[in-house]
Amino acid sequence: MSWFTKTFSSTMGRKIIMSITGLFLCSFLVVHLIGNLQLFYDDGGAAFNLYSYFMANNIVIRIMEIVLLLGFLFHIYDAIVLTRKNKAARPIEYAEVRPQENSTWSSRNMGLLGTVILVFLIIHLWNFFVPARFGGLEGVVIEGAEYENLYVRVVESFQIWWYVLIYVLAMVALAYHLIHGFQSGFQTLGLDHKKYTPFIQMFGYAFSVIVCLGFAIIPLYFFFLY
Repeated sequence: MSWFTKTFSSTMGRKIIMSITGLFLCSFLVVHLIGNLQLFYDDGGAAFNLYSYFMANNIVIRIMEIVLLLGFLFHIYDAIVLTRKNKAARPIEYAEVRPQENSTWSSRNMGLLGTVILVFLIIHLWNFFVPARFGGLEGVVIEGAEYENLYVRVVESFQIWWYVLIYVLAMVALAYHLIHGFQSGFQTLGLDHKKYTPFIQMFGYAFSVIVCLGFAIIPLYFFFLY
């Protein structure tokens, strides 16, 4: 297994892991957004609470949560290692640097964007995931059965202006992070060609904006219309 360890501990190997985990996390965003859209049903939160119950009690979903957590940890760890390696490789800056001429703002600030997203993720999990998985939510009766009322937690949380602000700013950071990361991931995996790279760029931009806008609309909807 020494070849495996050497390959994936190298700079290129870590970039491949970053790309694979990043694209995997993109698929999670789509599934998570589709689930969160249940919040817009005008049924007092019944659809969202049933969805939340299914996610919390389905064995396949619980296993995927572990895979997802490992994906996050690998992605974050490799990002830190690669950043340190890049700084160590060039400890002294060039006398004259114009990074804006050959790189985008998001590519130069992936560390900052990732940090903002990580801080938001910790707050978000503590506010929603922990109560949903380990108790602390009030109950609600749906079709004769009692479920935890995560919907009320969502509504109450999105009445707090600073939480809504953090959520929206995090989605802006995530959009910039994805815009660069989506194309970079395909390029690292060797899926880079003049024929389809423009489509990947366009699709990645559209994906990043639409998904993050979809998430950002949810807190704004509850804050201004509830």
